[in-house]
Amino acid sequence: MSGVSSTFPHTRRSRLGYDADEVEDFLEDARRAYTSEVPVVTTVTADAIRGTGFTMRKGGYSPAHVDAALERLEDAFAARERERAVAQLGEQLWFNQARSGAQAILDRIVRPRGKRFRRLSILALGYSVREVDALTDRIAQYFQSGKALSIDQVRTSAFHAQRGGYQEAQVDILLDAVTRVMLAVR
Repeated sequence: MSGVSSTFPHTRRSRLGYDADEVEDFLEDARRAYTSEVPVVTTVTADAIRGTGFTMRKGGYSPAHVDAALERLEDAFAARERERAVAQLGEQLWFNQARSGAQAILDRIVRPRGKRFRRLSILALGYSVREVDALTDRIAQYFQSGKALSIDQVRTSAFHAQRGGYQEAQVDILLDAVTRVMLAVR
């Protein structure tokens, strides 16, 4: 897809933004997948949207605007996926699967502080143990007692680097699972 595109505001020519053609191509794929009446095998899912990345280009689309749109798109796909799963499995079986996902998350995050994820060597940088443990405490309270926690608070969580910190990939996978469960029961 070439030419001038204006779905989102562009960054200044000297600043990096998301490659506009890649964003437009992805959005077109998402539109086709979402508007399909018949559930088709597609690579565009709520999980895929959450993991989508774009090449950075000078003068590209504003990342903040695109990211906000992707979050809304993820919400819409998750709602549709939930509707289709309930229609296929029945509400009780679907709910049991969501509860099972939440329990798997809880099993990890109720471990002792400092031991919830694999720790890196003192020579390697990982996520701040204190900050991750604080967020996972909030997630545990959300699942155990319904204490307020928004999906955006999980999606936008960021942690400082720490030598000997938690392995980033493990934490990121768990946060994706939390987002998936929160979207499923929304």
